Order: sequence, then C-alpha cells, then structure tokens
Amino acid sequence: MNMNFYIVIIGTEILNNRRQDKHFKFVQNELAKYGHEIFASFVIKDDRLLIENSYKMIQQDKDAVIFSFGGIGSTPDDLTREIAAKVFTSKPLKRHKTFEKDIIEKFKEEAYPHRIHMADLPQGAQLLFNPVNNMSGFSLEKRFFFVPGFPNMAHPMIANVIEKYFSLSLQNYRYTLLAETSENTLIDVMKTLPSSVELSSLPMFVDNKAKVELSLSGKDQLELQKYFQLFEQKLQSLEIPYALT
Repeated sequence: MNMNFYIVIIGTEILNNRRQDKHFKFVQNELAKYGHEIFASFVIKDDRLLIENSYKMIQQDKDAVIFSFGGIGSTPDDLTREIAAKVFTSKPLKRHKTFEKDIIEKFKEEAYPHRIHMADLPQGAQLLFNPVNNMSGFSLEKRFFFVPGFPNMAHPMIANVIEKYFSLSLQNYRYTLLAETSENTLIDVMKTLPSSVELSSLPMFVDNKAKVELSLSGKDQLELQKYFQLFEQKLQSLEIPYALT
C-alpha cells in the first residue's frame, strides 16, 4: 500500500514565535525507523476555515495518512474535533461513552460544564491512549490521527500509532553524485525518470564554478541503478568530471 504521510500542526503560538515546533522532526525520525518519509507538513493558525480547507485538501489524496497536532481540548479555540467530524464523516459530533467516563473519573465535578465536551468526537472515532493523563486523542479509518499539541502527550501517542499501523519496514535505496556542471546539462535525462524514481537536484557554485549534486531514490534497486547509470553515461560522454557520494 502506498502511503502519503501528512502532518498538520495547529498552533497560532508557533506562527507568532511564542512556541517552537517540536513535532516535525519527531515524526520524521519515527517514520524513518520503518523506511517512510513525510509527504507534506503544514503549520497553520487556529482558524476554522483554514483548518477545514487543509483537511479537505489532504482528504482528496486517497493515500493520505494524517497526523494532526492540537485543537482537541475544551477551550473555544479548540476546533479540531468539530471540523474533523464535518470533513471526514459529514456527521455531527457524538458523545464517546468511554471517553466521557474517563473524563468524569479524572475531574469529578470539574468535568462540567466544559471538559466533558472533549468526549464529543466524530462518529466512528477510535480512542488513542494518552499515557500522561488518559485524555485521549482519536483516529478515523485507521489513517487520520488527532492528538494534543503538547509534545509530551502527543509524541508517545504518535509513536504507538506508527508502530501499530505502519511498521512494515520498506527498504529505500539512494544513489548520489556530484558533477562539475550545471543542472541544465542533465535535464534531458531527468525527463526520462518514471514516477517511481524520486529525483533531487541541488545546484551550487564552488569557486564560481557551477556544480550539481544529483540524487535518485526509490524502492526498486535495479530500476534505480538503471536510471542512475543514464546520468553517469551522459556525464562520461561529455567528459564532465563527477564523483559518487
């Protein structure tokens, strides 16, 4: 199964520099343990329309997996639960009885009138265990995951999700060279690459001379070697020096 991993980090406080993001690098490292990479990452304000449009855009990708951080508490700016219900279920929120019980057990009479609403979740949601205080996150369809914005709570939850659902390790191969030429020399070869081969081309100037670091990655090693050799053959035919890195 092809999976495109998206991160949505909801936090005005990150954008106005009151907090520093700690989620991107964490998810990147967790996915890398199993040969996965982040497809896209977004840091967005606590804005209803922006959150909704972000979710809708990602939903259009049939291979999308979402890790969404923040906005699942009980304050007025916690909009994630309501918006997730609208976008991913087209149904209103529904009180999750197990989570309701957890909230009452923890907060007693202080569960009302506000905290109890954390148990109002999209219909069909499954709880994600929060090891810090048992105030759960939730998931939909086993591929859309919603957790708190606090790293100490969110990171164990996401680590568990990745291990549980996406731990099938995928070997990824990469071949890289550094050539003493500009990107322009290799564009014709670049155009022959299939979608299964990921291209990274990094131009640079060293001592006022153009160089390019070209890297190919993919899951099929033989296919990767085949296309990488095309670049080597091109450089050799033009007598352009290059080094494998």
